Amino acid sequence: MSNYPLSYKLSWLPRFLKPSLGGDSSGFAPMAGTFMDPPPKRTVRLAFVGDISAVANRRAPDCDPAIKALLDSADLVIGNCESPVVDKPSAVLGTKLGTHHAMTERFLAEALAAVGIARERLVLSLANNHVLDQGVAGFDGTVAALQRIGIRIIGLAANGPVQPVKVGALNVGFAAFTLWRNADEHLFAGRVLTDGDLTGRPRDGFDLLCAVPHWDWEFRHFPRVGTRALARRLAGQGVGLIAGHHAHVVQPVERIGRTVVAYGLGDFLGTALARQPWPGRIGGIFVVDVSADAGTRGMVAAYRLRPFVRLRNGDHERLVPVEALEGRMREKVVGRLGAVFPSPLVVGEGGSAR
Repeated sequence: MSNYPLSYKLSWLPRFLKPSLGGDSSGFAPMAGTFMDPPPKRTVRLAFVGDISAVANRRAPDCDPAIKALLDSADLVIGNCESPVVDKPSAVLGTKLGTHHAMTERFLAEALAAVGIARERLVLSLANNHVLDQGVAGFDGTVAALQRIGIRIIGLAANGPVQPVKVGALNVGFAAFTLWRNADEHLFAGRVLTDGDLTGRPRDGFDLLCAVPHWDWEFRHFPRVGTRALARRLAGQGVGLIAGHHAHVVQPVERIGRTVVAYGLGDFLGTALARQPWPGRIGGIFVVDVSADAGTRGMVAAYRLRPFVRLRNGDHERLVPVEALEGRMREKVVGRLGAVFPSPLVVGEGGSAR
């Protein structure tokens, strides 16, 4: 059984149809910021993307060249693999209805090629509520498929609470976990990390600790009080960077001391039905430059959340930066971003590459 409270379940469809702007909007940070002036001489760039699924795409998406260039500027791209990777789904009816996720290895490979993400520069989290949608065999097959095509995995219980990844000159530790599950607890136990408590976990050997949590409630633009409290706890445990998933809409950025938190990046590829209302089609790419200089090694130097929109194009989606939108859609998206972020980026602003 899932661990969602009844109120959550009852609110799912209304909030899907009309994502909520209700909540506490105080204390959040702008979409872009710097910690170091002058900037460090050497940096490593991390780019975090949202949930990845084949639910809204029969074939690979089309991707604007500006988004490709932004992703290509990163030394490492980190995302959430929201769909099990299987040849054939075992939950046939649920997969057709969209309640159970699945994508083929071929779709994933073609989607990555379409958006310009090289497999050797990609890390995917399997710590999410849908990872066991196709059963234990589907979970095992997903791990095998990602390993076979050379994608690094985080969020597996077998690898411990912090997974080391070498990124350029930096040693980065990733702590991925999910607070939500769509299946019985015993199925997740021993397979997927479900605990975000890093108390007593040594930070020695890591220049930077990054948390990749699957948290908060879906289709709410502002994180819940408990989610923000967990972010503060992680920051107190030495986590310098947090990029969250699960809300399926963009959520604000917060600075907790020197820790930067992007609460929700929305979907990178549509995960919640093909015909999704427009606020749920706004996603964000969270680009973070980390110092590799002596003395400030592993410290966040600058961050920027770059919004984009997934537009429907027949049987697949087009990923388009906000500045490329026109007419009423552009007005709506800019207005929504202005309601979520205290100081949204000026639409049309350039500078995606270093």
